[in-house]
Amino acid sequence: MENQAELLKEVKAKAALWLSEDYDAETRAAVKAMLEAEDPTELIESFYKDLEFGTGGLRGIMGAGSNRMNIYTVGAATQGLANYLKEAFADLPEISVVVGHDVRNNSRKFAELVANVFSANGIKVYLFEDFRPTPELSFAIRHLGCQSGVNITASHNPKEYNGYKAYWSDGAQIIAPHDVNIISNVEAIKSVKDIKFHGDPSKIQIIGKEIDDAFLTAIKGLSLDPEVIKRHHDLKIVYTPIHGTGVKMIPESLKNYGFTNIIHVPEQDVPSGDFPTVDSPNPENPSAMAMAIEKAKEVDADLIVASDPDADRIGAVVRDKNGNYQLINGNQIVMILLNYLMVRNREMGRLTGNEYIVKTIVTTETIKAIAENNNIRMFDCYTGFKWIASVIRDMEGTGRYLGGGEESYGFLAEDFARDKDSVSAISLMAEICAWAKDRGMDFGEMLQDIYVQNGYSHEVGISVVRPGKTGAEEIQAMMKAFRANPPKQLGGSPLIIIKDYADLNVKNLKDGTVGKLDFPTTSNVLQFFTEDGSKVSVRPSGTEPKIKFYIEVHSHIDSRDQFEAAETAAKAKIEAIKADLGI
Repeated sequence: MENQAELLKEVKAKAALWLSEDYDAETRAAVKAMLEAEDPTELIESFYKDLEFGTGGLRGIMGAGSNRMNIYTVGAATQGLANYLKEAFADLPEISVVVGHDVRNNSRKFAELVANVFSANGIKVYLFEDFRPTPELSFAIRHLGCQSGVNITASHNPKEYNGYKAYWSDGAQIIAPHDVNIISNVEAIKSVKDIKFHGDPSKIQIIGKEIDDAFLTAIKGLSLDPEVIKRHHDLKIVYTPIHGTGVKMIPESLKNYGFTNIIHVPEQDVPSGDFPTVDSPNPENPSAMAMAIEKAKEVDADLIVASDPDADRIGAVVRDKNGNYQLINGNQIVMILLNYLMVRNREMGRLTGNEYIVKTIVTTETIKAIAENNNIRMFDCYTGFKWIASVIRDMEGTGRYLGGGEESYGFLAEDFARDKDSVSAISLMAEICAWAKDRGMDFGEMLQDIYVQNGYSHEVGISVVRPGKTGAEEIQAMMKAFRANPPKQLGGSPLIIIKDYADLNVKNLKDGTVGKLDFPTTSNVLQFFTEDGSKVSVRPSGTEPKIKFYIEVHSHIDSRDQFEAAETAAKAKIEAIKADLGI
């Protein structure tokens, strides 16, 4: 109780500072109401800490307070970033940035605020006229030759949230050394008086259609089989933006590719930060795809595709030979797209030996088999597209990027943008559907053929939620226990390799040797590999109170008719592995 009383005292003192004339009337009224409320929960949640500017920027619930997304926390983040840009690019006659936003409540307001703060600091701002997909912001930074960019988005988080993503001159989200340098500059903003809120309109240029056209033209250049689209231009494609930013650009891109039968879900074409037709605007959740599936059944569609609110992630539902619609998971989406890009490049005689692909360490190893079977180099990287972008940057001028992705429904088919892109991914997914149809296959059969040729795999992600301070301690204890006493076997197969990214050691349990992993930094991730090819990755979430387990099992199938038996066996093995892990 004493701790609670002490915390409440600290929080009240902190909140009282927000009653000064430095803050606007609306904010002061909200803080006053929290201070006077009988229940102090909202006050504590809003002020018990400062909303942290992490390596990806800010993300939090909107509202008044130091731990909330509001004009003051967004202003401080922008002032800190502006200070660092002026330091990092001191030799340039003019520093320029791009500012974009999604459809969320307050996103336009925050974007205009960001533009004002940058311009007040003498920085040239290209501000999108309205909401745009996140990957288009990344493209615009490169296209306009800017030094940085900011996108106001909370991706697929619930409607109460908003966020702030910072980008560097290559169009990628920020990594070392810039991330820590920006964080220290943001932390140095100690007072609202340090923030230059009053913008310079002469420094702000509104952008829109010219960037849209350039982006769509570049995406059309990724198409590898325009002839197959001509033959199947009337493929029935249901698309939903789930109330998000993809509503305009994705149908335009599909039309640009040559598809003439794009079927909308009208209720979900309405841009809205309230996401009124779904519990969660996340295309990996079956419930978010329910309306699109109903529409597909109505029109007998060949393919269902979706994008999340900021249109960087893709969801897909395919129809099998029995007419059933099946949600394909993130691993399968990445696998299908990479398989097509590799196989089609090979068919076209475009492979010269310097091509490469990228996947994250928790994404399926079947992709590695596909790459090996096509003699294409594959890089593994940490979770997050900034790491895929980092590989592209390192390979600039020495290799040709074919594509990269992660199991969390993100894919990037191009190097002219440097963040995951559902606009290009959905366009290519439709092309793949036409390509499969041209070969007399439905999507399900094409997927089964990939498994026949490269080995079967089944992947499951499990999140164990442990909220609060005790939960964080429990998660730490679990990671410590896995390191001290790793399982001897998983699903009946002995462990042969342990990779620990916390110290970058890889242990071969067969001969006792220890090698080093070639990664740019350490990360709190553990991986177990078994003799029969199973892989388990364990990592605490960086943004939520949970520990994540990624389980993947492998087997061989010789024909499509062995697929169902392999799937049944894989599900049983995953249950056995879960039991061995105690989850």
